[in-house]
Amino acid sequence: MQVTREQQQEWAALKYDVMAHSQREYNAIRQLFKGNEWNEEKEGSYRRLIQNAYETVPTRGSLLNAYQHVWGYFKRIATPEELVRYRELSEHFSPTTDELLPFLRALTVKYQMKYLLNSNLLFPTKKTDS
Repeated sequence: MQVTREQQQEWAALKYDVMAHSQREYNAIRQLFKGNEWNEEKEGSYRRLIQNAYETVPTRGSLLNAYQHVWGYFKRIATPEELVRYRELSEHFSPTTDELLPFLRALTVKYQMKYLLNSNLLFPTKKTDS
Protein backbone atom coordinates (compact mmCIF):
# COMPACT_ATOMS: atom_id res chain seq x y z
CA MET A 1 0.00 0.00 0.00
CA GLN A 2 1.10 3.58 -0.58
CA VAL A 3 1.85 6.25 1.98
CA THR A 4 -1.37 8.12 2.64
CA ARG A 5 -1.79 11.87 2.49
CA GLU A 6 -2.42 11.89 6.25
CA GLN A 7 0.86 10.09 6.92
CA GLN A 8 2.73 12.51 4.68
CA GLN A 9 1.11 15.50 6.42
CA GLU A 10 1.92 14.12 9.85
CA TRP A 11 5.56 13.56 8.92
CA ALA A 12 5.76 17.04 7.38
CA ALA A 13 4.52 18.50 10.66
CA LEU A 14 6.89 16.43 12.82
CA LYS A 15 10.07 16.30 10.74
CA TYR A 16 11.91 19.38 12.05
CA ASP A 17 10.88 18.58 15.61
CA VAL A 18 12.22 15.04 15.23
CA MET A 19 15.38 16.47 13.64
CA ALA A 20 15.85 18.80 16.62
CA HIS A 21 15.82 15.77 18.91
CA SER A 22 17.70 13.19 16.86
CA GLN A 23 19.26 13.31 13.43
CA ARG A 24 19.59 9.52 13.51
CA GLU A 25 15.86 8.93 13.94
CA TYR A 26 15.10 11.66 11.40
CA ASN A 27 17.27 9.93 8.80
CA ALA A 28 15.75 6.53 9.58
CA ILE A 29 12.22 7.89 9.13
CA ARG A 30 13.20 9.52 5.83
CA GLN A 31 14.33 6.08 4.64
CA LEU A 32 10.96 4.59 5.62
CA PHE A 33 9.15 7.11 3.41
CA LYS A 34 11.37 6.49 0.38
CA GLY A 35 9.59 4.74 -2.45
CA ASN A 36 6.18 5.83 -1.18
CA GLU A 37 5.38 2.24 -0.12
CA TRP A 38 3.89 1.67 3.32
CA ASN A 39 2.86 -1.30 5.45
CA GLU A 40 2.13 -2.16 9.08
CA GLU A 41 5.80 -2.94 9.78
CA LYS A 42 6.87 0.49 8.50
CA GLU A 43 4.09 2.14 10.49
CA GLY A 44 5.33 0.44 13.66
CA SER A 45 8.91 1.43 12.94
CA TYR A 46 7.79 4.99 12.25
CA ARG A 47 5.99 5.24 15.60
CA ARG A 48 8.94 3.75 17.50
CA LEU A 49 11.43 6.08 15.82
CA ILE A 50 9.33 9.12 16.68
CA GLN A 51 9.08 7.96 20.29
CA ASN A 52 12.83 7.33 20.42
CA ALA A 53 13.52 10.78 19.04
CA TYR A 54 11.35 12.46 21.66
CA GLU A 55 13.15 10.54 24.40
CA THR A 56 16.37 12.23 23.27
CA VAL A 57 17.05 15.66 24.75
CA PRO A 58 17.84 18.18 22.02
CA THR A 59 21.36 19.58 22.06
CA ARG A 60 22.56 22.99 20.98
CA GLY A 61 23.83 21.44 17.75
CA SER A 62 20.68 19.45 16.97
CA LEU A 63 18.45 22.47 17.60
CA LEU A 64 20.63 24.75 15.49
CA ASN A 65 20.61 22.19 12.68
CA ALA A 66 16.81 22.08 12.68
CA TYR A 67 16.60 25.88 12.88
CA GLN A 68 19.00 26.20 9.95
CA HIS A 69 16.70 23.99 7.88
CA VAL A 70 13.76 26.21 8.82
CA TRP A 71 15.79 29.34 7.99
CA GLY A 72 16.25 27.92 4.50
CA TYR A 73 12.65 28.88 3.77
CA PHE A 74 13.47 32.54 4.43
CA LYS A 75 17.00 33.06 3.19
CA ARG A 76 15.90 34.40 -0.20
CA ILE A 77 13.01 36.54 1.05
CA ALA A 78 14.21 37.85 4.41
CA THR A 79 15.19 41.47 4.70
CA PRO A 80 18.86 42.34 5.27
CA GLU A 81 17.93 43.22 8.86
CA GLU A 82 16.31 39.82 9.36
CA LEU A 83 19.42 38.12 8.01
CA VAL A 84 21.62 40.05 10.44
CA ARG A 85 19.29 39.18 13.31
CA TYR A 86 19.25 35.51 12.33
CA ARG A 87 23.05 35.42 12.27
CA GLU A 88 23.29 37.14 15.66
CA LEU A 89 20.78 34.81 17.25
CA SER A 90 22.47 31.75 15.74
CA GLU A 91 25.91 32.83 16.89
CA HIS A 92 24.79 33.38 20.48
CA PHE A 93 22.25 30.57 20.57
CA SER A 94 21.69 28.67 23.79
CA PRO A 95 18.89 26.13 24.34
CA THR A 96 18.26 27.61 27.79
CA THR A 97 17.64 31.11 26.42
CA ASP A 98 16.29 30.29 22.98
CA GLU A 99 15.50 33.51 21.14
CA LEU A 100 15.90 31.90 17.74
CA LEU A 101 12.69 29.86 17.95
CA PRO A 102 10.41 32.88 18.52
CA PHE A 103 12.24 34.74 15.75
CA LEU A 104 11.62 31.89 13.29
CA ARG A 105 7.99 31.68 14.42
CA ALA A 106 7.55 35.38 13.75
CA LEU A 107 9.05 35.04 10.27
CA THR A 108 6.78 32.08 9.55
CA VAL A 109 3.74 34.14 10.43
CA LYS A 110 5.01 37.28 8.68
CA TYR A 111 5.70 35.46 5.42
CA GLN A 112 2.80 33.00 5.84
CA MET A 113 4.91 29.93 5.12
CA LYS A 114 2.08 27.38 5.05
CA TYR A 115 4.40 24.39 5.34
CA LEU A 116 6.05 25.86 8.42
CA LEU A 117 2.79 27.05 9.96
CA ASN A 118 2.03 23.35 10.38
CA SER A 119 5.45 22.54 11.88
CA ASN A 120 5.37 21.00 15.33
CA LEU A 121 8.82 22.45 16.03
CA LEU A 122 7.57 26.01 15.60
CA PHE A 123 3.98 25.55 16.78
CA PRO A 124 3.85 22.51 19.08
CA THR A 125 0.60 20.62 19.17
CA LYS A 126 1.54 17.03 19.92
CA LYS A 127 4.56 14.82 20.31
CA THR A 128 3.22 11.54 18.93
CA ASP A 129 -0.01 9.63 18.47
CA SER A 130 1.46 6.35 19.65
